[in-house]
Amino acid sequence: MVDYDVTILTGNRAYSTTINNVFVKLVGTDGESNRTWAKGPLSVLAGTVYHFTLSCPNSIGKLVLIELDKQRFTLFPEDAWFPAKVEVKSPEGDTYTFPIYRWITDSETHHFREGKALRVYDDKNPLGRYSRDKELKMRAEDYRWKVYADGIPHCMDAEEPCSLPPEVRFSFTKFTEFGFTAVTGLTELKLVGLADCKEKWTEIDGIDRVFWCKETAMSEYVQEHWKEDAFFGYQYLNGVNPMLIRRCTALPSNFPVTDGMVFLRGQSSLKEEMEKGNIFLVDYKLLDEVKSNTINGKKQYLLAPLVLLHKTPQDDLMPIAIQLKQTPADDNPIFFPTDSEYDWLIAKIFVRSADFNLHQLSVHLLRTHLLAEVFAVSLLRNLPMVHPLYKLLIPHTRYTLQINFLARLLLISKTGIFTEFSASGGEGMIEILKRSTSSMTYSSLCIPDDIAERGLEAVPNFYYRDDGLRLWKFIHRFVQGVLSYYYKTDDEVKKDTELQKWISDIFVYGFLSQDCTGIPQSFTSVAELVKFVTMVIFTCSVQHAAVNSGQYDFGGWMPNAPTSLQLPPPTTKGTTNEATMLETFPDINTTVNGMAALWLLSKQSTDFVPLGDYPEEHFTEEIPCKLIKDFDGELQVLKTRIEVRAESLKVPYTYLKPEKVENSVAI
Repeated sequence: MVDYDVTILTGNRAYSTTINNVFVKLVGTDGESNRTWAKGPLSVLAGTVYHFTLSCPNSIGKLVLIELDKQRFTLFPEDAWFPAKVEVKSPEGDTYTFPIYRWITDSETHHFREGKALRVYDDKNPLGRYSRDKELKMRAEDYRWKVYADGIPHCMDAEEPCSLPPEVRFSFTKFTEFGFTAVTGLTELKLVGLADCKEKWTEIDGIDRVFWCKETAMSEYVQEHWKEDAFFGYQYLNGVNPMLIRRCTALPSNFPVTDGMVFLRGQSSLKEEMEKGNIFLVDYKLLDEVKSNTINGKKQYLLAPLVLLHKTPQDDLMPIAIQLKQTPADDNPIFFPTDSEYDWLIAKIFVRSADFNLHQLSVHLLRTHLLAEVFAVSLLRNLPMVHPLYKLLIPHTRYTLQINFLARLLLISKTGIFTEFSASGGEGMIEILKRSTSSMTYSSLCIPDDIAERGLEAVPNFYYRDDGLRLWKFIHRFVQGVLSYYYKTDDEVKKDTELQKWISDIFVYGFLSQDCTGIPQSFTSVAELVKFVTMVIFTCSVQHAAVNSGQYDFGGWMPNAPTSLQLPPPTTKGTTNEATMLETFPDINTTVNGMAALWLLSKQSTDFVPLGDYPEEHFTEEIPCKLIKDFDGELQVLKTRIEVRAESLKVPYTYLKPEKVENSVAI
């Protein structure tokens, strides 16, 4: 007889233990053990370790996989168990680790592979291949594509959150906290009595009295400075939507601004300032002629402005001209800082409302949430747990499928908060998503390419760019190290059929088979694979943090980011005053429901996992594990750098501080 020392580690999650009987079977290259009772219940506490000895008549060779199943006691209910991993020490002295990190909720037999990552053509053991094929067949049934709306990325097919596979659902902690915040958001903000009030604001102090109850340091700053031109320009670089501004080298034909119209500090001409790289443009053309919402029985207004900005000798980014509609006309005046206070302010308010709507749908929902879901579903359908890319990417899919299901249910459904209380809700929302999808490119998802294409390399005080580029570099170096360990040549990438199916599904179901996006349809080199995977991780972590975490900071004070506006823009100058501005703002109920939604979307869960932290040990080989530690070390250096910078800034930018960047799209 030979003995195998078996250690079962239960996950450190709420309710992760089981009171059922657990059985283990070892499968090796030279045979298999008997199905052996591991004794139950395993533990009464999460995060504990259980040891037992499994005996075999003879050695079964190198271990390939284990089989786990649990059976309930008579009269006891079936429960859920979350094993983290199983470690086995063989009689030959070898130690094998089997990563699991999945809920087992039934009495079926589940197969788990030894921790060494294997590409499909390396998996030569017949039992291993059988297990691999069986896993992918089951995943194809569990993870199915669904068309939510024509013209936008496909999503996961699920009827309700509990119909999602257990491995991708919220933890008990996440579920409880998210549900509590969603239900009590208005209560936390002390706004319950105002949620159904359809009256207009009659004074700015009324908005202030609502807002005071839940301020952050940044939201308080926004309230004090939202009218200022310098802060208006600052938000295009370091607010929640740094994705629209670009260097202007020639004015669009539909934006007829001349030198005589604008005041340029330094008295240069527009042409000269463009040549110096000091003129910038923001164009909201994706919103042009979009059908706007009706709220409280009143038509809302959503415009497609053009904004011209100038970088001053003091390095401030100042708006110098705003046209609120795309087509020049006598009733579509161009507004300037030299206009009356409220003419200029109302123009900026219409821009900020347009920015809120385009940010929410295109920059936030589409380019992080919906893409992250495509990456996750394709990963789960096409790559088994033993594949190196699965091990690398699975931490970056955590909670994404459930949070997106809830977004479709609570935010953008027919009765969702965004649908009911934003100017672009309803029919306009789908149109904006379609337009944004058709205009999305691969290069715009890769921050080095995007910054270069927009001509923003030399803009001062652009902290999103600075931190984002450093994080891209660190992620790229980490991904390159891991994938180069498994793929030594381009031919090895080309012949990995599972890998090729992953990118093919992303191209078809995420980018709707549009060649113009530049998304690869297959991988032909290691470098191409590394760049794409870097983009995936960056999108699911860094980019989402950049466009999500500051939502309440910048939007909690409604005048800075109105979800909707309910008067048309002025057609002539000199007709706007404070009363007009207040009448233009959304009604009280629209305001407070928008605040509650932003509060929910900005609130971090206590089981938040930051970028670079990999508590689930999917890799077992020495080199990938070392690369994870090196990656974390680089992130700690950046953390210190951002902290030092913050000490010298009046408005610190910390949204991309690594400890604040979640590993996945989880909120």
